[in-house]
Amino acid sequence: MRYLILLTSLLVASPVLSQQRIPSHCVALALGDPGPEQPLQAAFRDPVPEDSVRISYLDHAMFMLQTPGGLSAMTDFTGYFGNVDFIPDLVTMNNAHSTHYTPVPDPGIKYVLEGWPLPDGPREHYLDLGEMLVRNVHTDLRSQGRVRENGNSIFVFEVAGLCIGHLGHLHHEPTPLQYALLGRMDVVMAPVDGGLTLDLPTMISVMERLRARVVIPMHWFGRSTLDTFLVGMSDEFAIERVGVSDLTLSLQTLPDRPSVMVLEPRLLSD
Repeated sequence: MRYLILLTSLLVASPVLSQQRIPSHCVALALGDPGPEQPLQAAFRDPVPEDSVRISYLDHAMFMLQTPGGLSAMTDFTGYFGNVDFIPDLVTMNNAHSTHYTPVPDPGIKYVLEGWPLPDGPREHYLDLGEMLVRNVHTDLRSQGRVRENGNSIFVFEVAGLCIGHLGHLHHEPTPLQYALLGRMDVVMAPVDGGLTLDLPTMISVMERLRARVVIPMHWFGRSTLDTFLVGMSDEFAIERVGVSDLTLSLQTLPDRPSVMVLEPRLLSD
């Protein structure tokens, strides 16, 4: 079973990073349904409130997740996130394009999780950092007219009692098994370019199936594509143009109605 593989690949964090994690409910798909507090732009060095997670949209498909205990994780890490003196604790990468990974991550980064497969099969991650648990679910990629099996990883972050999924460079609707492995999503970062990744009608169908309380669009190359996605989502989801680059979420501040929260990408600065 895959779960046995996941458990055998468990990595143990250092005592410095180890904090208690609020258990998530990321075990089954379910319909979700509570308004968010008015978000304010935070400085990335500000402390994160207790029992919360701060999600900052940095660029393209790169986000930073921060915890009250000081853990930081970046998704689809390209190596450049702003002209600041800062090293994240953990990064995830997918190599569909150079805008989703770097071949030379800073050696100071403690955990570098690559989302593409090993030569002999899928690469399974199950990393417990105390406050945050990070795991992946592989999906396939289109590559030069062929299918590249397990070429993409959806990374799932269980933190502050929330289940947060970053879909990476998703090229097809997840299979029933992949949906089950993802579990019940509270927050999803979804690529909405409509061509290089999943076409928009199918992406909207995936969002309706996952029914996350918060959907954050990413990987959009222009406002027209983004707006097309928002129009397609507006029947089932509230649309919130947040106007800032970050959200601080907790179980208590999730919106009553499933919502698309449009963040504006911004590199880190002091």
